Amino acid sequence: MTTLYTETPSPLGALLLTADDGALTGVHFPGQKHDRPPQPDWQRADDEPVLAAARAQLTEYFDGRRAGFDLPLAPHGTSFQRAVWQALLSVPFGATSTYGAVAAAICRPSAVRAVGAAIGANPIGIIVPCHRIIGRDGSLTGYAGGLDRKAKLLALEDRAARFALTA
Repeated sequence: MTTLYTETPSPLGALLLTADDGALTGVHFPGQKHDRPPQPDWQRADDEPVLAAARAQLTEYFDGRRAGFDLPLAPHGTSFQRAVWQALLSVPFGATSTYGAVAAAICRPSAVRAVGAAIGANPIGIIVPCHRIIGRDGSLTGYAGGLDRKAKLLALEDRAARFALTA
């Protein structure tokens, strides 16, 4: 299986998108924790349908015209990590949740630290919205793309959600 990739600009820096077998496997900021630049065996595929769709949907998201994504996803990880990432998809646009709430959602309420580690390893940032997870005291905590980007993503969603309510 060959990993396909493309890049797309965003207001928060270039994004590297990866896919395997017609499903998105990664959305990464350069230099983020767990960053993996294109490897020699990867193939650039700007016209791959899932990558083109991801680029278009991310552009709409950053323009404030999209609150959710409709893409086939195939994140690589353990079954525990995939359960956590699936739970993240239920956190609504413009809202936040906590690590404890995610742990409870996957029926592992005592696994808050493990949930935090799985969230930190999320390979499909933005689309699998790990940026919506905050500390129980409301503080911004950990984000592989950097806390500055996390704050900007939350502000973008907050503005877009408030505008949608008044439009």
